[in-house]
Amino acid sequence: MSLIPGNSSNSLRNRIRRPAVIATATMAIGLALTGVLAGQRPAHAQSGGAGDIVVAEIDGTIDSVMARFVDRVLDSARDDGVQLVIFRIDTPGGRLDSTRDIVTDILASEIPVVSYIGPPGARAASAGTFISAAAGLAAMAPSTNIGAATPIDGSGDDLPETLERKVTNDAAAFIRSIATQRGRNPDVLERTVREASAYSAEEALESNIIDLIAADIDDLIRQLDGMAIPAASENVLVRTEGARVREIDFNIVEKVLAFLSTPDIVFLFFTLGGLALIVELWSPGLVGPGVVGVILLLLSFAGLGQLPFNWAGVALIVFAFILIFAETQIPGFGIWGIAGTASLILGGLFLVGFFGTPEFDAPDTQVSKWLLISVGAVVGLIVLWFARELRASARAPGYVSPLSTGVLVGQDAVVSVPLDPDGEVTLAGESWTARLLGGNAIPEGDTVIVRNVDGLTLEVELSPGRSGGQSGGQAPDQTEEEKQA
Repeated sequence: MSLIPGNSSNSLRNRIRRPAVIATATMAIGLALTGVLAGQRPAHAQSGGAGDIVVAEIDGTIDSVMARFVDRVLDSARDDGVQLVIFRIDTPGGRLDSTRDIVTDILASEIPVVSYIGPPGARAASAGTFISAAAGLAAMAPSTNIGAATPIDGSGDDLPETLERKVTNDAAAFIRSIATQRGRNPDVLERTVREASAYSAEEALESNIIDLIAADIDDLIRQLDGMAIPAASENVLVRTEGARVREIDFNIVEKVLAFLSTPDIVFLFFTLGGLALIVELWSPGLVGPGVVGVILLLLSFAGLGQLPFNWAGVALIVFAFILIFAETQIPGFGIWGIAGTASLILGGLFLVGFFGTPEFDAPDTQVSKWLLISVGAVVGLIVLWFARELRASARAPGYVSPLSTGVLVGQDAVVSVPLDPDGEVTLAGESWTARLLGGNAIPEGDTVIVRNVDGLTLEVELSPGRSGGQSGGQAPDQTEEEKQA
């Protein structure tokens, strides 16, 4: 059996190899299940036709994936020649840049767009207020609300004073321009930004920031029949009676991106991918950890690209991997690994939404503190266990540093697999591939002496003080009694 020089590294690799393969298989199965779950909810998109009405959900956080979805819905509606697009809205808010992209697409749409805040209990908070106001016609279900559109930072806190004033003035001017273009009440909508005002459906109708109240989508479609709804360049008369209604949902790419762009998933995949690569680099030839590690890292980068991340967090996480790998190569009694764990936690903390990125109120814009603590604890325990194993192996008899294989020369070893001329020997409790230099075959049990180390192979000769077994090599000198006999 061929082993890498160094007893501590060899024994530790052997103990970890099987768990590493099991962990790799587990991660691969997890990735497969992730793909299955991501595609479970069926899409309702069908081939379109002129006169159709398209209904799409803006449900959840407003981010780059949602902006991509809205753009696709409007492009599909234009290509299919449908007469009307209805966006059913229920959102707590989201990113400011993604909100601008959605509003721009709606204002530029030649197909009339209707926003509907529903079903009852839904809300169009923060970013949803801008999207609802940008539609050619805005409607709400009973027991819904709109407003509270004051920008904050990605961690949920208020922005610094100067930045807050700048961003608030910009957002206020943006919503006034939307209101003016769509003929809504600019003063009331501006108060949703400057004073975080919010309104019920009835209050919004009285204040002229929406156009009607509808119990559900069917009621809304009935009320829209015969109305002229503003589009990009002109008012468009819609005839909804008897029109076919079809829904457009996230496609598989958007579903996967929506899943991957969660900060917790990005951090978790980033961490697991890096650790898998460390296992592969520390014990080359496993293959599985390397493949899974690369896949996880690519998926984490795909999700990271959809988020307002900062490079400081990325650099800290990469530095953490370097320190943890250094612990496996230059044992520092856990110092490198502990420093790497601390760098990993800080990287996760700074990764998304930490440095006052202007956003509208939205949940989950940072990596969960509980996830950071959990991952940090697990990685820290693994590092401490690894350091303890290395120290224990270093104290074992016959320990040889991987950097000092030259000290093996001159030591005695016992043949465990007959040398003819290749075989195996046992030295200090470890099995080594060996090659006999000169002479005939040496059977199991004889003692040989190490003359050279060639890579992972020991080159040996029959030891003058061998013990046990018979040798096919030269016989030892006869004693005086044997000569006299």
